[in-house]
Amino acid sequence: MNAAPRLGINVDHVATLRNARGGRHPDPLRAAEIAIAAGADGITAHLREDRRHIRDDDVARLMERLAKPLNLEMAATDEMTAIALRFRPHAACLVPERREERTTEGGLDVAGGRQQVGPVVKALGAAGIRVSLFIAPDPAQIEAAAELGAPVVELHTGAWCEAVVERNPAAALAEFQRLRAGAAQAARLGLETHAGHGLDYLTAEAISALPEIVELNIGHFLIGEAVFDGLASVVTRMRAAMGRGRG
Repeated sequence: MNAAPRLGINVDHVATLRNARGGRHPDPLRAAEIAIAAGADGITAHLREDRRHIRDDDVARLMERLAKPLNLEMAATDEMTAIALRFRPHAACLVPERREERTTEGGLDVAGGRQQVGPVVKALGAAGIRVSLFIAPDPAQIEAAAELGAPVVELHTGAWCEAVVERNPAAALAEFQRLRAGAAQAARLGLETHAGHGLDYLTAEAISALPEIVELNIGHFLIGEAVFDGLASVVTRMRAAMGRGRG
């Protein structure tokens, strides 16, 4: 069995807490540095149109100070493309975005949005930014991602995680089988495969068993657990869960 997946930590909700009161505390950069010291392989930050959590200066500071790669989550818009080209993060994950949503709902419609997504994939790739498309484990979406030349897909695990939390074993099994098939399809097409959304210790351990999964990106659960156990501790526990799954 190959090595456990890489672990990317999303620090958006550290910024959410900061913004609720204003000022600079708690600082998402400090959270990122603690996560990396505890074993995270990279940091994810979602710069939204309304700047509800991560702000432009956060991206600048993360780029300047991080010792590990930054994955910038972003919508496929002209504004965000210009920002990504200015900062040149290691990676950019294109996600769907609606202002009224609490968190990212569903995957990006790559198959139906080729004219919008394609030029962004091309522009970012030409700048040396590794492009990932956050998509549902749907054959048509995976095929479209490969056709547009994106080197990476991140499979949306939200429906599966929700079924697990709701203790709906039939739905959970069906969604996991979709993820398994999607990861296998992506690998056949030469795509690097990541996964994320809604993962906790249990589901991260389970999905790490899929050999095609190279990276997990996890945020809300770990930041929430850090309130009780400390960020370094929960990162260590997550890495251990992923190792058990892959082992």
